[in-house]
Amino acid sequence: MRLRVRGPSGQSTVTLDDSATVEDLRAQIAEKTGLGAFSVKYGYPDLRPLDLENWQPDQTLADIGVNLNGESLIVAQKEGAAPAPAVSGGTPKEPTPTIPQQPSKQPLQSQHEKTADDPPEIASPEHGGTFVLRVMPDDNSCLFRAVGAAVMGDMDTMVELRSIVAGAIQTNPTEYTAAILGKNPDEYCRWIQNEDSWGGAIELKALSEYFNIEICSIDVQTLHMFQFNEGAPTRCIVVYSGIHYDVLALTPSAPPYTRANHFTTDDTKVFDAADPVVLEKAKEMGRTLQNKHYYTDTSGFLLRCNTCGGTFTGEKGATQHATETGHYDFGESG
Repeated sequence: MRLRVRGPSGQSTVTLDDSATVEDLRAQIAEKTGLGAFSVKYGYPDLRPLDLENWQPDQTLADIGVNLNGESLIVAQKEGAAPAPAVSGGTPKEPTPTIPQQPSKQPLQSQHEKTADDPPEIASPEHGGTFVLRVMPDDNSCLFRAVGAAVMGDMDTMVELRSIVAGAIQTNPTEYTAAILGKNPDEYCRWIQNEDSWGGAIELKALSEYFNIEICSIDVQTLHMFQFNEGAPTRCIVVYSGIHYDVLALTPSAPPYTRANHFTTDDTKVFDAADPVVLEKAKEMGRTLQNKHYYTDTSGFLLRCNTCGGTFTGEKGATQHATETGHYDFGESG
């Protein structure tokens, strides 16, 4: 059984065997969304509730009378439960990662500058070239710059891409609800068009569907890969390092394809979705960047509450503050 789980921070694909139980499904939903208490709907666009509490935890999914194979499950924070705080921009919520014993203590800005000067290179004889990371500026629009560089051939299309996201939200009110967005849709549309607002999973989903391209986002710290608009004929790869997005590019090079041309205008950033080698190279790039500690540990970095100005360490500290005060708008501090 294969289905999709769409939560407040993004979409994941879940595969379960024929003997999977209701509890197995609940565990997968909790892992993919990061939610402890949630409600589930299915059957888009005519959504119906899927109340998992109606069945015994050990009951098999094959016996509940609902065919979930191929379904998209819409998961929301259960009413009355405290939502997790949203770091500005809606960065993808992932299962809690294992934190390295010696995380890098360098500021993220300097890591990006260093990698921009000497980006890792992944040889690809299959493509007659080299995969390289094209590093985006740190200006709160890195996601839009990365996607723009891939699908529009221009990094300076942030305003247009933000408007596309706002338009998608306004024209799909049953899909982009307050529960999914974490705030009123009209308010979110105004917020995301602000040049200081970070983009994340919601924006990747909207842009992937608008351009009919699969956008793969690989998280450097966990090496998890999220695929938005899966099944589109082409794909691009963005690399997520905790609070920053870059884009993967293939550039022509000479054998043995280990040295990329860093200044070429012949980059390829959109790939045939049927080419499995591209994903293999993307994962290899992710492992290389992980070994270089090219990520920010979001469980340990400092967050600032944009409502009251208080600062808190990591997601745990922000969650506690959100529960006590009802403030859910956070950004990086310092």
